[in-house]
Amino acid sequence: MKQHALRFAAGLLIVFALIGHVLHRYDVRFIDTLDALAYDTKIRLTMPRGVDTRIAILDIDEKSLAELGRWPWDRARMATLADTLFTRDGVALLAFDIVFAEPDESSGLPVLNRLGKSDLQDDAQFQRALPGLAAQLDYDRRFADALRGRPVVLGYYFANQGASSGAIPPPVLPATAFGAHPMTLFDWSSHGGNLPALQTAAGRGGFFNPVIDFDGSVRRVPLVTEYRGGVYEALSLAVVRALSGDAPLALVFDDPADAASTLAGLALRTPRGTLAIPVDANGAALVPYRGRERSFAYFSVADVLAGRVASGALRGKIALLGTTAPGLVDQRATPVGEVYPGVEVHANLIAGMLDGTLRAEPSFAGAVQALAVLIAGCAMIFAWPWQAPARATLLTVLLTGCVIAADLALWRYRAWSQPVASLLLAIGALFVLNMSYAFFVESRARRRFTQLFGQYVPPELVEEMSRHPESYSMAGRRAELTVLFSDVLGFTAIAETLEPEELAVMMNEYLGTMTAEIRKERGTLDKYIGDAIMSFWGAPMEDRDHARRAVAAALGMRAALAELNRTFAARGWPTLWVGIGINTGPMTVGDMGSTVRKAYTVMGDAVNIAARLEGLTRHYRVSILVGEATRLNAPDVVYREIDRVRVRGRATPVAVYEPLMTNDTWAAADAAAREPLAQWHAVLRHYRAREWDAAGRLLATLIERDPECGLYVAYRERIAMLRETALPADWDGVNTFDTK
Repeated sequence: MKQHALRFAAGLLIVFALIGHVLHRYDVRFIDTLDALAYDTKIRLTMPRGVDTRIAILDIDEKSLAELGRWPWDRARMATLADTLFTRDGVALLAFDIVFAEPDESSGLPVLNRLGKSDLQDDAQFQRALPGLAAQLDYDRRFADALRGRPVVLGYYFANQGASSGAIPPPVLPATAFGAHPMTLFDWSSHGGNLPALQTAAGRGGFFNPVIDFDGSVRRVPLVTEYRGGVYEALSLAVVRALSGDAPLALVFDDPADAASTLAGLALRTPRGTLAIPVDANGAALVPYRGRERSFAYFSVADVLAGRVASGALRGKIALLGTTAPGLVDQRATPVGEVYPGVEVHANLIAGMLDGTLRAEPSFAGAVQALAVLIAGCAMIFAWPWQAPARATLLTVLLTGCVIAADLALWRYRAWSQPVASLLLAIGALFVLNMSYAFFVESRARRRFTQLFGQYVPPELVEEMSRHPESYSMAGRRAELTVLFSDVLGFTAIAETLEPEELAVMMNEYLGTMTAEIRKERGTLDKYIGDAIMSFWGAPMEDRDHARRAVAAALGMRAALAELNRTFAARGWPTLWVGIGINTGPMTVGDMGSTVRKAYTVMGDAVNIAARLEGLTRHYRVSILVGEATRLNAPDVVYREIDRVRVRGRATPVAVYEPLMTNDTWAAADAAAREPLAQWHAVLRHYRAREWDAAGRLLATLIERDPECGLYVAYRERIAMLRETALPADWDGVNTFDTK
């Protein structure tokens, strides 16, 4: 140890120097430059490219200036432009990346007013004509009239110098909305707004201040900012709110119960649900650039006014009025271009919010990076001296690759922006000092991996996962998965008919058989809840076919149960009837619980729906029910639509289906075997059209063919009840269930 003391001291000096930068005790411009370079590279490598046609850039370009004259144009022309866009072109919304700060005197109206009060005050004819002229020549009022009552968002800006001018809209939230949480938003001392008449007519508005990084590039834009006791919204956020019916804005904190936590995001409560918008501690969002300049549809304003735009080209689009003309100075340096139109920055933010693709830089990113530097650095410092050079080089390459891979994975799958330059510099600098450590022992990692996942997933999956253990984690994450719930119907009554020993043997055989079917389809066993089974697909190992495998497992469970019941009958045991519910959707998966006990499980709204579907099997007297998302993601199965239901906790109806057999089996069936499915779907059509007699006749035919089908009987009973019920005019055939 003594002979390596100098190396240890030098290594610790490097580690703690880098940690000081990571925790912002001081800034090292070289490291900031590397982080910016890494961020820009990830943006360019992963941007979707292509043209987003939902948003149209109305460009005040050089062509427009050549045809229409120098900027600013008179407000009469702007009024004509607004009227044209809404009445002829049918845009959904119009936003201005421009400030109309000064009155328009180009019409000569102020001169006429002065003459009316001086040289021509005694000219009766002039005095009679003046009011009519004023109505025609008050271009600001004409522009205000063109904005009034329409979905329009005006732009304005904040500053920290000079006096305020113009009007701005009221704040979207009071500063008191932060409660006891620390204020970390950008603050300003003045603003540059629009003429009061224009702002009053438009109603909405948003600021367009970007954040200029140390290298002059625009990578993020504040979506909310604090000004004189209020919280104001950015132009892009105002557009998204306007499209969502002026949805109310809420602040989301890291930990609402902790007064020391900082702003973590925004939420729009729209009629279609809550739209989450991640922001950093300054209320700023990273701009999700989709490509280089002109990643959105551009239309010259001159062409719009001249009617040279193709009919319908702007209909239903979000129109942003901005400029690319060099002389009007609205060009930005960005990761995707050194000269990039400022209006397109807003377009990228709007598209990102609508698509839910905004990336977050977590408030704990610095702490995570500092901890990573400390752990990796200390490990390398005290292990590298005992490694051979070749092995040290190999391990360094592997460690560097893992850091880069983890960063890319967070970027791609968790939408996180995590600075990594300090960590990579620590690895590189410590390698130069020729220190190495054993990163991990493969056999030990595999044993630990087996301990973590072996009780949940099939052994063959554990073996496959252990080849790349760095790719898997039990940490909580958000993913689209498929979850399955199964439960024995009437289990309490069954249990009362058997001795405890017999019941234990029976349930072990049942659970073992059902679990084998789940594992056959590579499912992750979540838990047993008495006689109920919960399992899911798509985690910890990613599986694009998770929905198909879950449905195949359910069909296998149904077939295996039929065979198992024959065995039980031979022993004199009761027959088991099982209900299975399957649903696909976004859910949180990971190791969850308390310090006493944890479990690798899933939770979320999609999980709750699966549990409710399992409960609905009793009502419809079928063995399996799946949700709409599962059916769409498992198309190689023939389904029977069962109903459209509204379950507790959800206002939106959910279509539910029963999987019958695979497409191959269905294709091999004869026409007689296929006929009942077509007749059943005809029953549903008559039922939803309130054609009770037609539905009843078809049901009678189906029941005669298959009197054991509980679904047919259930619908016959429901139709009999509805015949005696006075249904409202807007009855939509949706069945509402208030119980869980």
